[in-house]
Amino acid sequence: MISFLKNKVLGFWNGGHERTLKIKRNIIYTFLIKGTSVLVGFVLIPLTIGYLNKGQYGIWLTIASLVTWMNTFDIGLSNGLRNKMAHSLALGEKDSIVKYISTTYAMLFLISLMIFGIFFIVGSFFNWNELLNIKNSVSYNIWPIVLIALGSFCVQFFLQPINSVLTATHQPFKSSLILLAGQVLTFVLTYLLTIFTKGSLFTLVFVVAGSPLFVFLIANIYYFNSELKPYAPKFSHIDFGSGRSLLSVGGVFFFIQMGAVVLYQTDNIVITRTLGPDEVTTFNVAYKYFSVISVIFGIIMNPYWSAFTDASAKNDWDWIKHSIRKMRIIWLYIAGVAMLLYLFSDIFYKAWLHNKVIVPNILSLTMAIYVITVSWQSIYAYSLNGIGKLRMQLIFVVTTAILNIPLSVFLIRRVGISGTVIANIILVFIMNVVFAYQVNQIVKQKAKGIWNK
Repeated sequence: MISFLKNKVLGFWNGGHERTLKIKRNIIYTFLIKGTSVLVGFVLIPLTIGYLNKGQYGIWLTIASLVTWMNTFDIGLSNGLRNKMAHSLALGEKDSIVKYISTTYAMLFLISLMIFGIFFIVGSFFNWNELLNIKNSVSYNIWPIVLIALGSFCVQFFLQPINSVLTATHQPFKSSLILLAGQVLTFVLTYLLTIFTKGSLFTLVFVVAGSPLFVFLIANIYYFNSELKPYAPKFSHIDFGSGRSLLSVGGVFFFIQMGAVVLYQTDNIVITRTLGPDEVTTFNVAYKYFSVISVIFGIIMNPYWSAFTDASAKNDWDWIKHSIRKMRIIWLYIAGVAMLLYLFSDIFYKAWLHNKVIVPNILSLTMAIYVITVSWQSIYAYSLNGIGKLRMQLIFVVTTAILNIPLSVFLIRRVGISGTVIANIILVFIMNVVFAYQVNQIVKQKAKGIWNK
């Protein structure tokens, strides 16, 4: 029996196409890493709420969402680098990789300086307490806190291409390991804050924003001096002329990223403006609980991006079709798990947060449906990203992003906090229909006109 099981495990681990083997191993490694990350994240939320309070925690979440917007200003360079590297590696064109990496780091450094400078000058003219509708939640000016969050982000923004390099070299689990290390450091330091200091939003933001930054710095130094040394960025290889090649792909990713940020990351800002920062905490508790589904499916899908790039470069459409069929089957199981999480959500919230935050049942239900629809979309979004057919994605992501905020405000005022989730479900469902049709046409090599761009 033991021998039989051993052979089965070895067959799974060593059997299949080389591309599939890399994916399976990355998925298993990432599951272990992300599983730990999810546990740390769940423990961190009640710890943080206990250190501050529901209102101040909502303020931090709103600031974090605002700063996340700035991530779009990499103008798609990280994703452009990811696709360019994966394509070059598939075809054995290694000479240009160092140039791409060096140029990406240089351009992101300049963009980071520009973002911080402009935001510092313009932001100083606003009353941020009134702008974020938190004038009754705290008695002090939160502008310095916003600056700390932004400054930390800008440095991390410059260091984050290491994730794209690791993913392009078919090692996305190491990217997950970097994020886990940052989260563990955040947890340890936050726990120490609860022991040695009184609740301070300023101190917490310094720890939460600074911990990932420190880990990213160490990761860049370590990887580019060890296994990624042949690809280490060099001043002599910076070539802003090659930036055009990165931007030819990255420019489209920029607008897709910006649309995605508006579609997926404005919820906190809309909620705090319409209902107040306390409700931001309620929304994020439900989101964090059901994000387990997004994390699981994201772990499975992430290695496929670069694998789809590799397969399309080699015209291996049969492998792509087979992979998409497998993803659809896995999605059915994921949807079932999401509904189970909904059925047990009230029990989990009480055990997790001890009634510090009460989550309405309708919010849990809509959040379950939302993560199911987003998981379905990721099958086709990752396929299109890897293959490099981005035009329809660009059109629909930007269009739905424009519609999202007014639709969210309209529905929140009529059905409450779950209105913003319902708005997202409607818009994501529309995109799902379009993207599924486009991918099916592409893999059958029947796509024409805009469906093949």
